[in-house]
Amino acid sequence: MEGPLHRELLHPGGIIVANSVESARFLIESRIRDAALGDAQARFDLGVAFSCGTGGVDVDLIEAHKWFNLAALAGSEEGQACRAEISEEMTAREIAEAQRQARAWLFQIARRAA
Repeated sequence: MEGPLHRELLHPGGIIVANSVESARFLIESRIRDAALGDAQARFDLGVAFSCGTGGVDVDLIEAHKWFNLAALAGSEEGQACRAEISEEMTAREIAEAQRQARAWLFQIARRAA
């Protein structure tokens, strides 16, 4: 299904097709909640969404690198591989910004837990 009202997001069980932009946004938000709980697969899924522009989000390599980095930190070998792959398409400044955003996200999550 293609078009402005149909988006998809990779999920551990395969591809979930969202019937609307609102559904796609809900799927992304649910993966962000799972990522905040330490779910490496959710973090990887977010990296895929931002690297491919699925799930109702635009392609954003900085955001994708951030999520692949966070997935790798949570033990995802796929996250490590994808982080390395997209790094080849990024400048040193973009990678540094992605790393800064990943550290800021971890700090924010730790603060909420405290």
